[in-house]
Amino acid sequence: MGGTESISEPGSPSRNRESETSRHNLSECKVWRNPLNLFRGAEYRRYTWVTGKEPLTYYDMNLSAQDHQTFFTCDTDFLRPSDTVMQKAWRERNPPARIKAAYQALELNNDCATAYVLLAEEEATTIVDAERLFKQALKAGETIYRRSQQCQHQSPQHEAQLRRDTNVLVYIKRRLAMCARKLGRIREAVKIMRDLMKEFPPLTMLNIHENLLESLLELQAYADVQAVLAKYDDISLPKSAAICYTAALLKTRTVSDKFSPETASRRGLSTAEINAVEAIHRAVEFNPHVPKYLLEMKSLILPPEHILKRGDSEAIAYAFFHLQHWKRIEGALNLLQCTWEGTFRMIPYPLEKGHLFYPYPSCTETADRELLPTFHHVSVYPKKELPFFIHFTAGLCSSTAMIALLTHQFPEIMGVFAKAFCSEPLDSPGTTVMGENKHYQRQLRFLAPPPSSPDC
Repeated sequence: MGGTESISEPGSPSRNRESETSRHNLSECKVWRNPLNLFRGAEYRRYTWVTGKEPLTYYDMNLSAQDHQTFFTCDTDFLRPSDTVMQKAWRERNPPARIKAAYQALELNNDCATAYVLLAEEEATTIVDAERLFKQALKAGETIYRRSQQCQHQSPQHEAQLRRDTNVLVYIKRRLAMCARKLGRIREAVKIMRDLMKEFPPLTMLNIHENLLESLLELQAYADVQAVLAKYDDISLPKSAAICYTAALLKTRTVSDKFSPETASRRGLSTAEINAVEAIHRAVEFNPHVPKYLLEMKSLILPPEHILKRGDSEAIAYAFFHLQHWKRIEGALNLLQCTWEGTFRMIPYPLEKGHLFYPYPSCTETADRELLPTFHHVSVYPKKELPFFIHFTAGLCSSTAMIALLTHQFPEIMGVFAKAFCSEPLDSPGTTVMGENKHYQRQLRFLAPPPSSPDC
C-alpha cells in the first residue's frame, strides 16, 4: 500500500520525499476497527434472517479474524489447553465450527474468558443473552488478569500473557458498556467507559472516546461532550468523522434554532453562525460522504466491522448512530443542508490540495468496495459539475478541429461538401411553381384569339 522502493541514494531529498509519501499513503489506506461495531449474532445475523442479505463482506470478516488473533492470543497459549483450542477457533472460517470450539474450550476450562466472548458475539441472538455471556466472561477475565499481574515480571512470556489478558478484559468491559447502551442504561454505560479510559489510558487506539461521545449525546450532556472533544480533538491525534461532526453539531446547536437563509443573506452571518459554518466545512472536508446520509439523501445500511477514515464506510458508521442526535437539535439539519456544499467551492482541487486536512485520498473508493456489501452503492467523492458554457465551448472546439483535420486529409471531398452546403438555390420551391404558372399563362395568351371589338 505504501508503494515500491525507489532506487535512490539513502538520505537524498528524493528518497526522503518518497518515504514521506509512502508513509502518508499507508496512513491513508489504513483500515480501522469500527468503535461501534454491532454484534454478529444479535444484530448482523438477525438482519440476514429478515432480509436474506449478508451485511458483512468476507474481507471485513477476515480483518476481524486477524484482530481476534492479535488481541486474544499469545505465544504462551500452549501452556493452557483451553487457550490452544481457542487459538484454533479464532482461525476458523465457519461460524458453527467456531462456536463448537468455544464449547470445547469451556469443557477443558470453565473459566476461559475468550470462549465466553466468542459465544456472546456469535451465538447469542439477543443483546440480553450477549450481556449475560459477557458478564460470565468478565468474571473469568478479571481472575486471569489478576493472576497475570502477579507474574508479569518473571519473564517476557509472562509480560506477553499480561498484555493479552489486558486486551481481553478491556474488550469485555467495552462490550458490556455497549450492551448497557443498547438496553437503555446509558449512565451505566458512560461510567464503564470513563473507568476504562482512566484505568487503561495507553489504549487510545481503541477509540473508546467515540463510544463515550455517542452515549453523552444521547444523554444530551453537551457540556461533557465538549470536555471530551477538548481532550481528543487535538492536532497531534488522528481525526475521525465522529470528532469533526460532533464538534460541528455543538457549534450548530447554538444558532440552528433561529437560523434562516433569507435573514442571513440580508443581514449577513453573525460570529456564532460563521463559527458553525466553518465547523461544518471542516467536517465535510474531512469526510464528504456524511451529509448525504444525515440529510437522508441516501439510504443507510448496517455499518461494517471495519471502516476507512474519510471513506463511505466511516460515513455509514457515523450516520447510523448519530443521525438521531442531529434530528434532536432543532434546525441543525437545515443549517447543514444550507452550507455543506460550500466546502467544494472553497477547495478547488481537493484531490490535490486540502484546506485544513491532507488532500482527499484517492484509494478510499477501492477499499470501501471491499468493506461494504455488494448491494450498497458506494459513495464516491462529489465531483463538480462543469457549467454548460464549458461543455459548449469544448464541443465547438472539438468540431472545428475535426473539420480542419478532414479538410487537410480530403481537400477535394470537403470542398464539394462546402460548396453544396454554402450554395443556395436561385429560386425557392414556391418561386419555381410561380414561374411555371406565369410561363403557362403567357402561352395561353399567345394561343387565344384576339378579343372582338364591340362593333363586330
